[in-house]
Amino acid sequence: MPSSDLPKAIYARIAVNVPQVQGEFDYHLADDHQTKIALGQLVTVPFGKQNVQGVVIDFPEIPAVTRTKAVGKILDPDPVVTPYQIKLAQAISDNTLSPLGVTVHAMIPGGLSVRADSQYQLSESSLAAIKEGQSLLDEPSPSQSRLLNLLIERGPLRGRQLDRALPHKNWRGTIGTLERRGIINSQTTLGEPSVRPKLEKRVKLTGDSSLAEEQMDTLARKGFPEALARRQAMLKILMGDAGEIPTSALYKKTGGSASDLNQLKQRGLIEIRQVHVTRDPLVDVIVKAQPIPTLTPDQQNAWNKIREAFSQEKPAPFLLHGVTGSGKTEIYMRAVTEALKLGKQAIILVPEIALTPQTVSRFMSRFPGEVGVLNSELSAGERYDTWRLARAGKIKIIVGPRSALFTPFSEPGLIVVDECHDGSYYQGDLNPRYHALGSAVEYAGICGAVCILGSATPDVSTTFESKNGSLVYLSLPERILAHRETIRKQLSLAENGGGVNRYTDLTDDLQMAKLPAVEIVDMRKELRQGNRSIFSYDLQDSLSNTLGKNQQAILFLNRRGSASYVFCRDCGQALRCPRCETSLTAHQRENSLRCHLCGYRRNIPKTCPTCGSERIRHLGTGTEQVETALKKLFPGVRTLRWDRDTTRKKGAHWNIMESFSSHQADVLIGTQMLAKGLDLPLVTLVGVVLADSGLHLPDYKASERTFQVLTQVAGRAGRSPLGGKVILQTFDPDHYVIQAAAGHDYQDFYNQEIDYRRQLGYPPFTNLIRLETRSRVHQTAESKSRAYAEVLKGWIKNEGYRATRLIGPVPAYFRKIRGEYRWQILLKGPNPVQLVRDHPPDPDWIVEVNPPVIL
Repeated sequence: MPSSDLPKAIYARIAVNVPQVQGEFDYHLADDHQTKIALGQLVTVPFGKQNVQGVVIDFPEIPAVTRTKAVGKILDPDPVVTPYQIKLAQAISDNTLSPLGVTVHAMIPGGLSVRADSQYQLSESSLAAIKEGQSLLDEPSPSQSRLLNLLIERGPLRGRQLDRALPHKNWRGTIGTLERRGIINSQTTLGEPSVRPKLEKRVKLTGDSSLAEEQMDTLARKGFPEALARRQAMLKILMGDAGEIPTSALYKKTGGSASDLNQLKQRGLIEIRQVHVTRDPLVDVIVKAQPIPTLTPDQQNAWNKIREAFSQEKPAPFLLHGVTGSGKTEIYMRAVTEALKLGKQAIILVPEIALTPQTVSRFMSRFPGEVGVLNSELSAGERYDTWRLARAGKIKIIVGPRSALFTPFSEPGLIVVDECHDGSYYQGDLNPRYHALGSAVEYAGICGAVCILGSATPDVSTTFESKNGSLVYLSLPERILAHRETIRKQLSLAENGGGVNRYTDLTDDLQMAKLPAVEIVDMRKELRQGNRSIFSYDLQDSLSNTLGKNQQAILFLNRRGSASYVFCRDCGQALRCPRCETSLTAHQRENSLRCHLCGYRRNIPKTCPTCGSERIRHLGTGTEQVETALKKLFPGVRTLRWDRDTTRKKGAHWNIMESFSSHQADVLIGTQMLAKGLDLPLVTLVGVVLADSGLHLPDYKASERTFQVLTQVAGRAGRSPLGGKVILQTFDPDHYVIQAAAGHDYQDFYNQEIDYRRQLGYPPFTNLIRLETRSRVHQTAESKSRAYAEVLKGWIKNEGYRATRLIGPVPAYFRKIRGEYRWQILLKGPNPVQLVRDHPPDPDWIVEVNPPVIL
């Protein structure tokens, strides 16, 4: 064939799913792929000596290298990411210094995206030696023995299987030694995706019932009455149902099996076919349609500006600053309606799984059949099917935590970040280490969507941006109580009346209420008065009054378990996690001590492990201890606990919310989950057991986080005509954070906090990078961080980064986690990202850009 007749080569640029690999790589397309492959598709490609997954992110005319390898299989016929998502992944990668391949693959459902792995097995010579009864090593170490025994017992194992079998063990170093000695062999492997569409077999009757009636007595050979009875039962059920019945349901009702159905099929009585079934996590959720409320003047003003933005090509993002109960959700829902009218989709981000049930219910009542939910509580199949429905355009609204931002909508028209101040929007435990707040704003700019950031307590940097014009500031300063008729009904049902003069008119129909009164209790005075209880005298009286009126209370504590510190009274030895060196927390009901960093667990000892003393004492206060003390004070009180220990099972958040909102409990005791936008009309009392918990941590955002959580949890009280009261118990009553929270005074807090940030040179006045290295050997982590710090100092001095300041290296606040020592370096300056981009550390360093926590 003449060279002019040869087909023109087509190239694809691939973001590979290989951890710690920066950049993207060019491949050529085989002839049979050239018309099939599309932007955003998931493929396999050769990478070094292994095959890996990758996503097509571009089609360059000229490849970056002279010799290219061919793209392998196409794993999904449809693109797994949209062009908008590719641009977002590139922006996140650039802003956070995370590998692009890892960032792109974070947008793909778990189970569909698969990383290459290594499979390890005994070599032929090792197998022969074992067969002859010979030992593989003369004096194996304990780690070598564990590893070899696993491979002997279970055969070839992949790296991820060894991770599970040998948790917290450095088996990779051991296996490298065994490989070099020829005892073990390894090869790379790429597993198949673990999620796929669910198929279900369904069966229906063929023709009319008369044919089945004719054969009813001859469905099995003589002498097999049980088989005849099963098949007759199956046919009768099918004769009474005009549609298709899942085979699993038919087996359950009749005790039949696949062989019974095959007999009926061979007789021409039934048809069996496979259909795709959607695993819908919302299928059993029942919601009632709610009337669309009238907007208040403040809501109307905010909505007018947001509605106008939908007609703009590149609308500026909005900061919707509204006190708790001011009606932010109604603004969100009207914005969703506007996006749907334009044929676009909406993404509603909520801070944690805890808030998702209530938010989903509200949106489902307004937009039935159009809402999906994505969160980590779902099964892999449920997440995958919801993702597929969104990709196919069969659902238009998605609600979920930060990962819901990566929903593959073709035309996002609205992105809402509710409770936008919340720390859970930041992913700091793995790459990409991104903040969903900034990413949402970036994504909205990419696709021309309206972006609304809503909060009663916006973080200082976001408010600063709104005051400098990069965000449009909207205010909802009034708490909406309810419509006049609703208030009248609530008051008529409330015991002892109450709330007669506590609300005023907003409109002819709407009423507003003041935020609940907040009382500060100085726990130092309580101690001087002889009160050693968890509860101050004022909180005890208020609880008695609330329970006497058949109303509800919330007790907030930013801690789990029943004690934060367990020690020996004789030798002073604290019981610590052996892997993290942090104090173990007692869980009395399980008789266990737990580490809340790595999950380590042991029984509560009866004697001190160091000196043998029986004088073991528990200090501190946790949710279990609060619950125990409350029941002792008020026998018969019905309690619920809401923390990570009580919400491990699927659906636990929803069940707790349903139980408390239906008044199956009188007091809800919990941690930060309680501050997440809950709307509970019967709650008239909120008690903060220790308001200054976390206030003095060595973190520049400690004051901000404390103010936010206190203000948010205080907003759970007084959301009905019954009124409300908040009690803050503290040992530091004069601190500006406590005073501002008690006065619901965000502006006072902001003014003081922004001044401190300016003086100390922290965001938003500078940018911050946190660099962390880890090692199981403390000296290794220290020496590595000190060496890199010296190199950084040289670059800062010699390359014009004179405004950049290096802090450290120092041990992290949590010095050891999961057996690894942590050392960190902070860089503060106008553009430290460029410095690190030009001089990247080794791939095993953790790099965080403007992290919300530097502990």
